[in-house]
Amino acid sequence: MDELPAVVVGAGPVGLAAAAQLVERGLTPLVLEAGPQAGAAVAQWNHVRLFSQWSELVDPAAERLLAPTGWQRPEPTAYPTGAEWARDYLRPLAAVLGDKVRFSARVTGVARRGRDLVVDAGRDTEPVTVHVVTDHGEERITARAVIDASGTWGSPNPLGGDGLPALGEIASSDRISYRVPDLADPAVRERYSGKRIAVAGSGHSALTALVALADVPDVKIVWLLRRGATGTVFGGGDADQLPARGALGLRAKAAAEAGFVETVTGFRTAAVQPDGDGRLVLESFDGHKLDPVDEIVVLTGFRPDLSWLSEVRLDLDPVLQAPRALAPLIDPNVHSCGTVYPHGVKELTQPEPGVFVVGMKSYGRAPTFLAMTGYEQVRSVVAALAGDHEAAGRVELTLPETGVCGGAGVFDEPAQDTGGCCGPAEVTLTAPSAAR
Repeated sequence: MDELPAVVVGAGPVGLAAAAQLVERGLTPLVLEAGPQAGAAVAQWNHVRLFSQWSELVDPAAERLLAPTGWQRPEPTAYPTGAEWARDYLRPLAAVLGDKVRFSARVTGVARRGRDLVVDAGRDTEPVTVHVVTDHGEERITARAVIDASGTWGSPNPLGGDGLPALGEIASSDRISYRVPDLADPAVRERYSGKRIAVAGSGHSALTALVALADVPDVKIVWLLRRGATGTVFGGGDADQLPARGALGLRAKAAAEAGFVETVTGFRTAAVQPDGDGRLVLESFDGHKLDPVDEIVVLTGFRPDLSWLSEVRLDLDPVLQAPRALAPLIDPNVHSCGTVYPHGVKELTQPEPGVFVVGMKSYGRAPTFLAMTGYEQVRSVVAALAGDHEAAGRVELTLPETGVCGGAGVFDEPAQDTGGCCGPAEVTLTAPSAAR
């Protein structure tokens, strides 16, 4: 199998970093990207600025691959938008990789050659087969290994508080968005201007949307939180080791305290129904109904699409849908201060030989993934594929802490002040003024 390529699914930051690592190790990558260009998912949130600086967004092996081309690394302390990340790094990297990256190639299945999930024989000797659909039809690629770096962008969580779409959610999909609105687009800005908008979610995407929408003329924002109190939702502020992330929380807190945002806590959406006047009424599982809204922005996180991995053997945590050995390190229900220990092939190895889930998808339903976490993951995985187990087992990364105690998984009870390094922010919210 040494002559076969290692297939990488996804030409995003982590997938292209895996390809660069494979090239540096003398192995042959084949990157399969469903979109038309590198960073296709990043391009869909091109207007959003990252929390990480350029110094944390460029994989070391990728930089070494780019260096001979005359590529100039952007200012290390600058914070790029998604558009800049794709334009100034991801696309040049894909260009250097050349025909090792194929676009408009959607992976629909992975299996052990000639074996379905039930068959034991040959799972450690037969290569992996990757089923792909392209503009020219279907094909099956034989590979020595598969590194799934496809991410979770295509699988946003629904509005429904039980993890399933709320009743009426699908029927009202023309009034519901699952992405941070690009308010620099005149058509998008017009869509929300002068409207009453519900924003559901407590993560950084929701905070970004709150800050952006508060600047739109005559907008009334209703912020829906499933948790019973705001707790640490605004983040660690000045204590956050990613300063831009801390600053976002402070801006969202200021918008709430200035009265631009009406906050509804403990609201788990059960239904979305038209009110007869072209607006939508949200109802919670306890029967509470909100005043009608014009638009809904759902930013409740993402989940992995595991459907095309159904014929390979995976050992995933039943709660997070992350690799079982990784889950305890990232579980938002129990984690303190957002600390995530660097990890690699040891935590990512699956029962199926040669199959690895990396990047954002490796976190399953857990939040707060950082690009440099993914870069460390693929460095370790590729070292193992190359037989360098000493390098695969090394830890070569120090991750910043969020500065927030208590996990994002605490929904119903206020976060408790642990008295540690970073207690929860105390926030008092005021109701919107009549003018808003």
